[in-house]
Amino acid sequence: MIAVLTIAGSDPSGGAGIQQDLKVFRSFGTYGLSVISSLTAQSSAGVAGVMAVPGKFVTKQLAVVVADIMPDAIKTGMLYSEENVNAVAAAIRRFSLPNVVVDPVICSSTGRSLCMGNVPGAMKKKLLPLCAVVTPNIHEASILSGVQIRTLRDMEKAAVKLAHLGAGSVIITGGHLEAAATDLVYDGSFHYLKGRKISGEYHGTGCTFSAALASLLAKGESVSNAALKAKKFMGGAFRKTFSPGTGMRLFDI
Repeated sequence: MIAVLTIAGSDPSGGAGIQQDLKVFRSFGTYGLSVISSLTAQSSAGVAGVMAVPGKFVTKQLAVVVADIMPDAIKTGMLYSEENVNAVAAAIRRFSLPNVVVDPVICSSTGRSLCMGNVPGAMKKKLLPLCAVVTPNIHEASILSGVQIRTLRDMEKAAVKLAHLGAGSVIITGGHLEAAATDLVYDGSFHYLKGRKISGEYHGTGCTFSAALASLLAKGESVSNAALKAKKFMGGAFRKTFSPGTGMRLFDI
């Protein structure tokens, strides 16, 4: 059984974070492992509070699980504190963890901050040089690269800067561009994954895409093929959403 490890926050609503990642892993036929980096009080209506798990305990979770089951890929989600970024980066180096997908949860797709102020700098310095792929949304790519993204050309500039920070490949998800839902893949060349722009608010889109990508890398797909298949998976996921609560729609995975 191919195993994929998620290091992320816990979402009580089940629509994002650890809970969503595990559902996506299962849908790709991979076995899900998890390390919780933060606890959240959130629902489909939004995030009311976040508490970071102490870095030493994140380290302990990682050491125990990978000593027993070595994952074929890992993905990171919400790393709320710099302490947790450092703990995860150290574990990636210590255990030579493969196929690292960094979903840099810095802010929501609406622009709301989801980390402490020193986390973006720590990610750039410690985590991006260790990853196979980084998958920011437009807001996150703007923060990490310093490029204000309004157009596809801006996305290209930001992707090159993120690659220069050490990321193996860069995928900037463009669902919030005004014109179309175009994702940019940069692996030394630019590739565009176009999709139909879908109206409405959806919970856990970044988690779902990055978890799909990690599952596909674990199964031996190249980054470009994995990105294409993950984009197709998202297209299907958007056609199967539901609204059990009072806020954003959830993916029925």
